[in-house]
Amino acid sequence: MGTSTPQAAVPHRRDHRVDALRGVALLMMCIDHIPQDVLNRFTMRNVGFADAAEVFVLLAGYASWLAYGRGFARKPVPTVLARIGRRCWQLYVFQIVMVVVCVATIRIWRNFWPVPVDFLEPELAHGLDSVWRVLSLVALPGNLNILPLYIVLLLGFAPLYVLLRRAGTAVVLGLSGLVWLVVNINPRLNFPNWLDPDGWFFDPLAWQFLFVLGVCAARVAGQHDGSLPRSRLLAWGCAMYLVFSGVQSFPWTQWGFHDLRPVVMAVPDKMILSPWRLVDVLAVFYLVQSSHGATRLANTRGGQLMALFGRHSLEIFTMGTIIDLYGRLVLTSFGTGWMMQVAVNVVGFVVLLAVARMKERARVAARTPPQPKPDDLHATAPLCRN
Repeated sequence: MGTSTPQAAVPHRRDHRVDALRGVALLMMCIDHIPQDVLNRFTMRNVGFADAAEVFVLLAGYASWLAYGRGFARKPVPTVLARIGRRCWQLYVFQIVMVVVCVATIRIWRNFWPVPVDFLEPELAHGLDSVWRVLSLVALPGNLNILPLYIVLLLGFAPLYVLLRRAGTAVVLGLSGLVWLVVNINPRLNFPNWLDPDGWFFDPLAWQFLFVLGVCAARVAGQHDGSLPRSRLLAWGCAMYLVFSGVQSFPWTQWGFHDLRPVVMAVPDKMILSPWRLVDVLAVFYLVQSSHGATRLANTRGGQLMALFGRHSLEIFTMGTIIDLYGRLVLTSFGTGWMMQVAVNVVGFVVLLAVARMKERARVAARTPPQPKPDDLHATAPLCRN
């Protein structure tokens, strides 16, 4: 490159756009999973075909390349594989913790207040005999199905990396896109789910394409100083598509407005990641990740707050899922008045903020070298002659 600075000496600049966008997605996922929460009228799913789940998976692929893809070129392969294995195990443990907390909470709650049938009741009806199915991820309860998808996708990252290195990006995207297309043609191709005859709610055979697109986007961005190449024509195309999807998806009648949807069409299928949803999330991501304005926005106080959530996505997602459950139970049992709405949302946000700050302090402390004690300074100081 014609520079005398060694590559190892150039500090890596963390892209706060990715963290901030992931933080926004995590908060929207938390809000969307509480149907009675009035805030979910203002989330992404009401102004587009895609929602926060697509953003989460796309950024999972992007972050996986940053965390492990670059690691394969710098560290021994067994070391990187061990890191991937530990991360998958961590995801699995958090998944089981969420299942245990949710099932235990509902079993206790229904002894005092009624619990609607959609609050994991189908799973509870099977009793403890279904425990081994949950542990083996053969049974995926509702609202607890995105981490298993992440585990499957991450387990396939090493073979994906090898294929990228040997066959190239075009071949990988072609193969991945072909599998996605086949699943869209035949939605019965899915992983089995003991609790749902249709299979996994997030069909891994379809959603892998979004993960692969995130991985490839990270590779491209790494060649352009962390940003996707800016094309004014492509940006305008993305913006126009998002305007269309926003008008088409907006809940006009629920807001008391005349229906202004330009096209009569069914809701795009989320299970198989329909093309409408795929293009929608890719348009959002391109506009964010190719924009210097988004960089400035991510560096503002609000952007840094969202990035704080995004940097600790697993813990925030897990706590958010538990908050979702308690929020739904509280609003169902005690009403959806304004006081309850405010209480649920404020308490939920404060808890998530506390978790994020606690994890951030631990992260900073782990990266900060220990300061020598005064006694150590005196012990290592050179002797002075009088």
